[in-house]
Amino acid sequence: MKRNVMFKILLMIVVGLFLSLDAFAQQMTVKGIVKDTTGEPIIGANVVVKGSSNGTITDFEGNFQFNANKGDIIVISFIGYQAQEVPAAANLNIILKDDTQLLQDVVVIGYGTVKKNDATGSVTAIKPDQLSKGITTNAQDMLSGKVAGVSVISNDGAPGSGAQIRIRGGSSLNASNDPLLVIDGLAIDNQGIKGMSNGLSMVNPEDIETFTVLKDASATAIYGSRASNGVIIITTKKGKNGQAPKINYNGSISLATTQKRYDVLDGNEYRAYAQQLWGDKYPAEMDTANTDWQDQIFRTAVSTDHHISITGGLKNVPYRVSVGYTNENGIIKTSNFQRLTASVNLAPSFFNDHLKFNINAKYMYGRNRYADAGAAVGGALSIAPTHPVYGTGDAFKFSGGYWQNMQATDGFSDKDWTYTTDKNTPQNPLAALEQRNKKANSNDFVGNVEVDYKVHFLPDLRLHASIGGEYADGNEREIVSPYSYTNNYYGWNGLSTQYKYNISYNAYAQYIKSLGAHDFDIMVGGEEQHFHRNGADGVGQGWDSYKNEPVDQALRSQKAYATRNTLVSFFGRLNYSLLNRYLFTFTMRWDGSSRFSSDNRWGTFPSLALGWKMKEENFLKNVNFLSDLKLRLGWGITGQQDIGDDFAFLPLYVTSDDYAQYPFGDTYYSSSRPKAFNTDLKWEKTTTWNGGLDFGFLNGRISGAIDGYYRETEDLLNSVKIPVGTNFNAQMMKNIGSLKNYGVEFSINAKPIVSKDFTWDLTYNVTWNHNEITKLNGGDDSDYYVETGDKISRGNNTKVQANKVGHAANAFYVYQQVYDENGKPIENMFVDRNGDGKINSADKYIYKKPAADVLMGLTSKMLYKDWDFSFSLRASLNNYVYYDFLSNKANVSASGLYTNNAYVNTTKEAIALGFTGKGEYYMSDYFVRNASFIRCDNITLGYSFKNLLRSQAYQGVGGRVFATVQNPFVISKYKGLDPEIKSGIDSNPYPRATTFLLGLSLQF
Repeated sequence: MKRNVMFKILLMIVVGLFLSLDAFAQQMTVKGIVKDTTGEPIIGANVVVKGSSNGTITDFEGNFQFNANKGDIIVISFIGYQAQEVPAAANLNIILKDDTQLLQDVVVIGYGTVKKNDATGSVTAIKPDQLSKGITTNAQDMLSGKVAGVSVISNDGAPGSGAQIRIRGGSSLNASNDPLLVIDGLAIDNQGIKGMSNGLSMVNPEDIETFTVLKDASATAIYGSRASNGVIIITTKKGKNGQAPKINYNGSISLATTQKRYDVLDGNEYRAYAQQLWGDKYPAEMDTANTDWQDQIFRTAVSTDHHISITGGLKNVPYRVSVGYTNENGIIKTSNFQRLTASVNLAPSFFNDHLKFNINAKYMYGRNRYADAGAAVGGALSIAPTHPVYGTGDAFKFSGGYWQNMQATDGFSDKDWTYTTDKNTPQNPLAALEQRNKKANSNDFVGNVEVDYKVHFLPDLRLHASIGGEYADGNEREIVSPYSYTNNYYGWNGLSTQYKYNISYNAYAQYIKSLGAHDFDIMVGGEEQHFHRNGADGVGQGWDSYKNEPVDQALRSQKAYATRNTLVSFFGRLNYSLLNRYLFTFTMRWDGSSRFSSDNRWGTFPSLALGWKMKEENFLKNVNFLSDLKLRLGWGITGQQDIGDDFAFLPLYVTSDDYAQYPFGDTYYSSSRPKAFNTDLKWEKTTTWNGGLDFGFLNGRISGAIDGYYRETEDLLNSVKIPVGTNFNAQMMKNIGSLKNYGVEFSINAKPIVSKDFTWDLTYNVTWNHNEITKLNGGDDSDYYVETGDKISRGNNTKVQANKVGHAANAFYVYQQVYDENGKPIENMFVDRNGDGKINSADKYIYKKPAADVLMGLTSKMLYKDWDFSFSLRASLNNYVYYDFLSNKANVSASGLYTNNAYVNTTKEAIALGFTGKGEYYMSDYFVRNASFIRCDNITLGYSFKNLLRSQAYQGVGGRVFATVQNPFVISKYKGLDPEIKSGIDSNPYPRATTFLLGLSLQF
């Protein structure tokens, strides 16, 4: 027995030794050199055993050496070159060829594509980075800080909120400054729909393949109308021919909380300051509570997001189907955004790819619960912290049990109580949220079919046609409790509805031919688009809880509206290349808009661009450290007809507001009145000059571009005063004015470290832009200005912004503050700038502007084996904000803290300022503050895995798990809640949250 055991052990040892010797005999040293096609060594190329982490990188002479086994496959790769696989051998001499696919990468331009290396305009194409994208609820989130010259400022922190997108500043004062949005070849109406004001919400970010931003007129002029503010082209993901079905899942759960809160007095601080003001003689009884009203309206919000897609390809029919669901809760109580998206893409081809179809269909269902952020935040900052949240006693049954400032009145009575609220006093912010239920539902469907035919008998000729459209409807129901502070016990049950449909179709022919050193690409076509909208706002009724009958009946017939507009276009483009070095592009477009009279209907929009691929010249061709160098020059004219009124050139009657009604019996009917019109209205036209240089070094490890531009808009649509009696209003829209923007953009991408296990990718961009109004009216009055912007909290609907010649649009127009010897502002004392011995509106001056001079974006991504770490930063320099929060609290006298028979809260900063509410102190430039900032958009840590649950019958699951913190910090000297304010007026915004997210991606 023992002998058998010993024999077995000895046999195992011998077999093990033989196996070890055999394995040792199979192991070998692999060494060699890696060069490019010119014979130059490639430094830092990856050389690894396929399917493993065993390998190395080449040294400064292109050499490598490491151990491998016989039969192993060695993979050699480097950025900008085609990867190569060879069997393991003792000596390897590897020649890597240029990655022609990379060099042939195309970017989407208007009505077609162009090789990236042959683009002559200022075009930036980006592919959403799945590793460092941060939280992207909407498509515009993926652009923020990523493209030079593009500013993306979210409207606020509300769930599903849209954003203000500006490309190279605004080109208009009264018409739209939004860029044209094109999704899968279909130009969309980006105005959104009732309940979903963000037009980009209907595209799930997970479905987006690429963004292409067209910035200069040589690139945008092919779109003619609506292209003066640039073009953003979104291409969604598609299937691949012959590919087996692949399932992708992306999901996340997140927690959002306030990043910063307003610093108002708490209950004890308030009572202490009140003691200083009044001693023991308070104007009214003061409560003893210590309520943090911001705690009452804010919450930690939990949200989820899920997206699943199936991608594959049957024979000649690639397909992709996806479904997404978003449930985003806001940090202000009751606010919520839900969205369901679905998309289908089919790309069948026939006759050996001579006939191709591209079929896209997208659907979105949105559901929004709005919180009245202005009332809630404003109330939380104004109502005294000494009041309790809920009231006790019979009086508060009129407010639904919430504490409100109750005052005696003879308006209503119920038994012995005669109380109501004064609407000029701060309201209970929690009641403002919970006694108002405003919900909106929306449906949006977008679809288009593209057909591309390469003519059999003339394969250089392509015929392309497309038809598409959008249908959307939205309804918004608002129910306000009869006990609400704002409704005098009537309450409100109202409904607003909106419908829109857009139809677009185009066709063009493209002829591409190479004749020796000459390459031609000629395209001509036409397009027609129709946009229709109708609906009714505020149809509903209040409810008299005392008389048990409806009041304030709103008739649908008086609230209904309908409008439409049409665009008819013809266009053409010529791309010519000589010796693959000298590039020429010419485009022309003619647009006819129904928004103008027949005499001014048509606009002509030409563009011209030149390119020189300097790297291809003999004197640079053999400069190995230089991988790309191209010079671009462009000029073009684009148009603007989105003036907000489809019939501004026609004499029309419009329904007056509710305060101009005629009674017939017990029913009141709104009156009608003629509105101002101008038959001479015509296109705004923007002329742009652009010069750019594209560069690349070290086989593309460093690449970038620098652009300079000058852009001027003429025939600016502006509202001007007209003589009384010459039209039906004191003001009228005219083509009077001009505006210019000029600036410089720089972007660079670098890979400072590329090794077998570690890669560092760094992207940076910076933009400087100058905006200036050069003409506003037909006269030479240097003091002429037009009031603009949002109203501030103080001063009876006062505005502090204006447009004036020689200054930026929407600049601040205020008094110059006088300070004492300690640098403290003296209340209501301003500089007499015109020296006439008195202070009046003639002493106001233009001081700073909301738009930043400089914008920057930085993204860093590090990959170590299966781990990734990334962050994104944005900076904005010399953007200014009117500190409306402080201005509104600045009156800290007895009249400021007790007004309209109610106590009002304030801040320590306002107390230190010490204003007493005299004069127009709120018009001081003291409240215009530098709001420059550096914001961290996101920080992400992820781990990727593959072959999970792998078996003989199943290849396993790949994926990634990651954690992200969104908006973790902002560095700024600005004392307000958030320095990033699109309007420039910091007044009770919905705060942007800090969000912590845990996400999972799976590929089956």
